[in-house]
Amino acid sequence: MITKILKADRAMTQVMEELSSTENRIAFARQAFNDAVTLYNTKSESFPSNLVANTFNFTVAELLPEATSEIRNAPRVSF
Repeated sequence: MITKILKADRAMTQVMEELSSTENRIAFARQAFNDAVTLYNTKSESFPSNLVANTFNFTVAELLPEATSEIRNAPRVSF
């Protein structure tokens, strides 16, 4: 019985670590996307790149919003 509890405890710890790792990867990807969008917007508004951007009707890209409290709250996991 104690062995099953210890295995369950290890499994739960592993799940929590995976959730935390996933949240970190999402935050990193969001930041990388926003960095790329900022660079794109800056380049498309700067000379001489803006000549090409205006010619081909490039539009301003939108940044992803920062994680709100609703996004940060991880779903509850229960077994």
